Amino acid sequence: MGLLDVLLGRTKAVAPDLDQLFGLPSAAVTLQAAAGFTPTGTGAVCFASVEGAAFAEAHQEVRALLDADFERGRDVGGRPPVELSRDEYGYSWLVSRRAPDDLPALVSDLHAVNSALESSGFGPQLLCSVAGFQDGQEGSGSAGRRLGLVYLYKRGTFYPFAPLAGEGSRRDNALELQIKAALADDLRIEQDLTRWFPIWGAPGLT
Repeated sequence: MGLLDVLLGRTKAVAPDLDQLFGLPSAAVTLQAAAGFTPTGTGAVCFASVEGAAFAEAHQEVRALLDADFERGRDVGGRPPVELSRDEYGYSWLVSRRAPDDLPALVSDLHAVNSALESSGFGPQLLCSVAGFQDGQEGSGSAGRRLGLVYLYKRGTFYPFAPLAGEGSRRDNALELQIKAALADDLRIEQDLTRWFPIWGAPGLT
């Protein structure tokens, strides 16, 4: 089974349910209490790019929609609040940055991007969305760890992805299972662990 099979959920047709994204703020409260992780303020939508004027126009409309928020400026690192990036595997990420304490606004951005591309007929290109978190517990010996809550567009489910710092592609499976258990009552967790695909290099997780 390839990446697209996993992310698109081709083995089982499930109607997308973007409203599941709005469960993230309440899940964040549970996540902080259970494991000490707090939002980074960065989130992104991953999609498979396609050639053509229609897709390019839809993409520009989505960026304009997010950029229209005139109160948003560059973050402390000088990065724009909305930008497009492409990972080494050729997938595109539309990245949104908000204040870490404004997760509802970030979730609204993710929902808006997915909805806009979906309504433009590009639902098949949508793969997943991710909201970033970090371990901020001082003195825990693990401060700085990153965690992504990944929403599978075609499955309507979430899974945790916890990349380990350092060289190589390694993930903290024990932490992921801990988060799975902690958020069981907050999010629709993907029960098929083979669909917990590692999104190496995803914005906000490095």
